[in-house]
Parts: sequence; structure tokens; C-alpha cells
Amino acid sequence: MKTTTPRIPSGFSEYLPGDQIEFNRLRDIIRETYERYGYAPLDTPDIELSEVLLAKGGGETEKQIYRFERGKNDLSLRFDLTVPLARYVAEHEGQLVFPFRRYQIGKVHRAERAQAGRFREFYQCDIDVIGSESVAADAEFPAVINDIFEQFAFGEFTIHINNRLVLNGFFAGIGLADVSADVLRVVDKIEKISRQDFMAELRELGLSEKQVLQVVAFTEISGSNDEILSQLESMKNEINSDDFALGTAKLRELLAMLRNMGLPEQRIQLDLRIARGLDYYTGVVYETTLDDYPEVGSVCSGGRYDNLAENYTRTRLPGVGVSIGLSRLFYKLREAGVVSSHRQTLARCMVAAFNDAQFGEALQIVAELRRAGVATILNTESVPLKKKLRYADRLGIPLVVLIGEEEVRGRFATVKDMATGENKPIPRQQLVEELQR
Repeated sequence: MKTTTPRIPSGFSEYLPGDQIEFNRLRDIIRETYERYGYAPLDTPDIELSEVLLAKGGGETEKQIYRFERGKNDLSLRFDLTVPLARYVAEHEGQLVFPFRRYQIGKVHRAERAQAGRFREFYQCDIDVIGSESVAADAEFPAVINDIFEQFAFGEFTIHINNRLVLNGFFAGIGLADVSADVLRVVDKIEKISRQDFMAELRELGLSEKQVLQVVAFTEISGSNDEILSQLESMKNEINSDDFALGTAKLRELLAMLRNMGLPEQRIQLDLRIARGLDYYTGVVYETTLDDYPEVGSVCSGGRYDNLAENYTRTRLPGVGVSIGLSRLFYKLREAGVVSSHRQTLARCMVAAFNDAQFGEALQIVAELRRAGVATILNTESVPLKKKLRYADRLGIPLVVLIGEEEVRGRFATVKDMATGENKPIPRQQLVEELQR
């Protein structure tokens, strides 16, 4: 009989148990943190009606959609979690309580060219607050990011913050209002090109030499957060833009709130080069990078937008949100050797009988441990003890409960520490409590 080579499509991924355990651990940290901050869970369908999903239409996104017909239905796989959120909020507007705070963790699909760290199916982990224009809502997101990445324990990280009002106001103030979107596109890739190439691309947009130097000088403003704010405030009269003044004031208010929440100052960096989502974000924008692994790039980004659901409702729904691209982050960290997977199971304990005569006792112990919340594997195979211990070792199980004739007769169990090799006899009535500890 002919056999088919087992394989998955390019751009899709699956993990061996050890990697999946680590991936799930990170995902659980994100989910638990989102819930601790009061965000409600949301789960929208993977498949949407194409007419609804592509209501905005045009652009590169439409070319990357997995689209198909089933009967009379024109359907598409979701390409992000934001458009389904917009549809959901517009559809259930009368039933939701605003500001609406939601999180969603799920797979999205994009038919783009597969390459290292870029997938056609990947997990996004989003949170958004819809229906609020408060700077206090903006301030929650750096706090959430800080909490999550502290628990990840990948070393120090920096949350870069800017405000699109500052950028737009500055460009308008120096006579670039008509080409501000094009200038933003060049600013958005400033980390990927040299200073000379940056200036050359600005000249190609028709900027005068004075304007080129003004843009370069603006993107190179640096110092402490207070020093950057002071420099922006000193420019207000020269720039003479309401957006610039408002954006600067909002940044100062945001920074004050982050300090009140106790966020470490060294992890917050005002960065005038951060643009993000050229046709989407309208206020504060965020990007997070790992200090020790700059090659990984942005690991969490987002910002404020004026009207989430404008394609589905006339109600104006401003919001703010961030997203963690977990699949890409996990891939990059695994490649860098930051993420390791020594455990092949979530079980903390394995119970093994010396032979079939003690198997009934082993079954009782397994049941007791599981009822007590101890994740336990029962070794079911009739093989020598040496093979049973090797099995536990390969899975990374730290403790093995051994039951032999002597243990049954003496009403105790022998607990073997797989790391040290130590064997410890424990009375049966104390076994569950001991292993819970």
C-alpha cells in the first residue's frame, strides 16, 4: 500500500510536547494577566463572511486573505483579531457595557510569503478598551505589558511610547501636512536604514534641505523622559500646532500616571521615532523590545484609534489596545536559546509498581494524588523497573512513587527524586500531603 509523506503546509507550525508546554505557559501568563486587569474573554469565529471581514476593502490585506466559497456563502479566514472585534462591537452594541474591555487570544491566517519568524497561521493575544478617550485607559496598557514581561523573565525590556498627535502636529508645523503620511512611512522604518538613506528618502518626497534637517533633528531628540518632554514643550510656539501641543500634554499626563502606578522608570522610554500603523492609529502608540535581544524586534505593540467600527456603525467608538504576536515571539526566543523545553509532560509525579501484584495499590495511589490536584502519570507497562525510571527521566518527571512488595506490606511508598537519585520512604497516610508540598 502506498504511504503519504506526513507533512504540514509551509508557513504553519506545530510543536513537540516540550515546546508546546512552554508555549502554553507563556499563553497562560498572558491570559491570567489580562483577566487580572479586568478584561472579559472574547472568542469570535475563525471564519467570517467576506463582505463583513473586507468591509474596508483594498490594500495588501485583501491579497493575503484565505477566501473560499461554500454553497452560497463567500467566506474568509480572519487575518487579525481587530476587524472581528469591530464587527462584534457593532453587532452587539446595544448589549455591551461601555467602556468595553475585552481580551482575545486566537489564531489568525495570512496568505503571505512564509519565512523565518513569519507564519501563515499564528497566535495573536489582544486587549482593547472600546468607548473611552481617557488617558487613564491609555496608561493601563504599559502596566499590563510590564506585568506580563516581568513574569516571562526574559531579562529587561523597554516600552517605547509616542503620540501620533505629536508627529502629525510637528509635520504640519513645518509645512509637511500634505505629505505627512509619506514622511511617516519613512520614519516608521528608521531603525532599518542608515541616517544617510533616511535623509535621501525624505529628499525623494520633495522635502527641502531645511525640512529634512528638521525631521532628522526631531527624530534624534533624546534624553530622559522629562528632558524629552521639556524639549517638546519648548518647541510649541515654533511649531504652532494644536495637535502638537495636545499630544505633548497627553504624553506628560500619561507619564505621570505610569509613575503613580509604580512602573519602573527605566522601562518606559518616550521615543519620537515610533509611528506604528500609518493609516490606523491616531493617538498614543506603543512598542516593546527586549533589551538583551534587540534582533527579536517589537514583541508587543499597539495604540489609540479614533473609530474602531466605522465600517459597521455610525456610532463613534474610540479605543486603545495592544497585541502580542505570541507565535513570532516564541519562534524568535526559541531560536535565540532563551526558551528551552526540558519537560515533555505536565505531570509532576509518576507512580510505578514493581510488578503486577502491586498494580492495584498503584491505581489507588494514582487516584488519590489526582483527586488532590497532583498531576500524575501511571506507568502502565509490564517492563523492568530500570525502563520505567528511564521513561520518567525522558519525560522530565521530577518524582517517581515506587510500590513493591515491601512497600505494600509496610504501608509506605518509596519516593525517588529523579534529580538527586535519593529514595525516601513515606508512610502511605502522609504520601498525598508530602507530594502536594
